[in-house]
Parts: sequence; structure tokens; C-alpha cells
Amino acid sequence: MPELPEVEITCRGIRPFVAGRTLTALEVRNPRLRQPVPADLAQTLVGERLQDVRRRAKYLLLDFPHGSVLVHLGMSGSLRVVSADEPAGVHDHVDLVFGAEALRLRDPRRFGLVLWHAGDGLSHPLLAALGCEPLESGFTGAWLHEATRGVRMSIKQTLMDAHRVVGVGNIYASESLFRARIHPLEPAGAIGPQRLARLVASVRETLLAAIDAGGSTLRDFVGGDGRAGYFQQQYFVYGREGLACRVCATPVRRVVVGQRSTFFCPRCQRR
Repeated sequence: MPELPEVEITCRGIRPFVAGRTLTALEVRNPRLRQPVPADLAQTLVGERLQDVRRRAKYLLLDFPHGSVLVHLGMSGSLRVVSADEPAGVHDHVDLVFGAEALRLRDPRRFGLVLWHAGDGLSHPLLAALGCEPLESGFTGAWLHEATRGVRMSIKQTLMDAHRVVGVGNIYASESLFRARIHPLEPAGAIGPQRLARLVASVRETLLAAIDAGGSTLRDFVGGDGRAGYFQQQYFVYGREGLACRVCATPVRRVVVGQRSTFFCPRCQRR
């Protein structure tokens, strides 16, 4: 599933091509996504100016004067800038056309979303209760320490709890915990402020490194320019069960945490 870095890459990739332009057409070839694409979306938006493209957690917000289109890429979707006359493939479900160019949603599994929300898109029920953005200034060691007091859940699950911190999915949680030298099963409430400050720095470092590398190529993910990412070539632990740790050469182990595979080095990440 595209995670925060992949969605941020998409946001940065498409914004220069469409922000400030007027929507000239909207074509919905298949409205049957995770939730139906609103039937009157073209009537609502054609002729309106796209003011900005933002990201909140793993959602993209296309901001128009009187509301926002919320886009989620699902399990394997992509949102790319293409020529408006480029023939659509079988999995190309929605085009937002801006003159000679279009934003094209490709979603083979149809787990994505294209929804309309009148007013500020951040007030949509899918977004309103989300937690702290890990790349923004409010995500600090002090904040995480306060947020985890009394929390018995593992630090890995806590990082992936979108009501606390958004966008740190399975891959990036494992990689961040390795960089911070924290065992993924350690209870979040038992970790002190200095180690949590180190974890915050590691989360930010990991996400920014993934953004710089173009994200991770998972299933069919490509960025807004159609390029695949290669951050998976830099993984320290994720998907490397039995292989030598890149730091100490101890074999990487895998455990299941919250029904998700979790990878760690038992030497570098001692409990």
C-alpha cells in the first residue's frame, strides 16, 4: 500500500502541473471504488479552478474554491499527470482534465477513493480524527513522550496508530525503530524521553530518505511522474529475515505484531 512518502511524492509531483489551473472535464470510467465516486462530481467541479494540492496522512486533497476532492490510492493505486488524449487502460478509472493534461487515477484493485467534501477537506470524517503529522514541527520527542504515557501497546503498534501518528506504515515503522535502536515489542509507555526523541528523529529521517529515493515500489506504485521508487534497496531490516544485519551482521528476525510482519535486529535492538 502506498504510505506517507509515496503519497507525499505524488503530491509534490502533480502540484506544479495542475495547481492554479481550471478543470475542463472530468471523466469517470468506473465509479465503483471502495466508495462510489459521486455521480455529480463533474457537474460540481468542471469550470472551477484547482487552488492547491495537499497531503493529509495518506490522503491527497485537491482544493477547489468551495470544497476538496479527497483521493486515497488504496492498495496499489497511482495518480499521474498524463496527456489528456493518452488512451486509458482497463484500470484507469478517473481523469480530471486540465486542458491538454489530465490527472489519471489508476487503481487495479479499486480500493482507492475519490470523494467530494464541501468546505475544508480536513474536516471530512475520514480526516478529522487523525493524529500528528510526523514531518511537521509538532511531532517532537516531548510530544511523543506525553502521548505514550500509560500506553501498554508495543511501540511498533503505537507508531502505526493513525489516531496518534499518521502515515507511518509497516515498512517505515520497522525501519525507524531499527535506526533508533528500539525493539518493536517494547511497550510504548516504558520508553523514556531521550529514546523517544531519538525515535522521532529516526522516523523523520526514514520518511525523508524514502521521499528522496522516490518511495518504495510496492505492487504498482509509481509517483506523479510515472517513475517507480527505490527506497526498498536501502532497507536495513524490512523483508530481510535471516539476512545479516547491515550494521552488526546478526541475522534479522521477523515477528508478527498486530497481525503485521515486523523485522528487527536482536542485537542492535535489544529490549
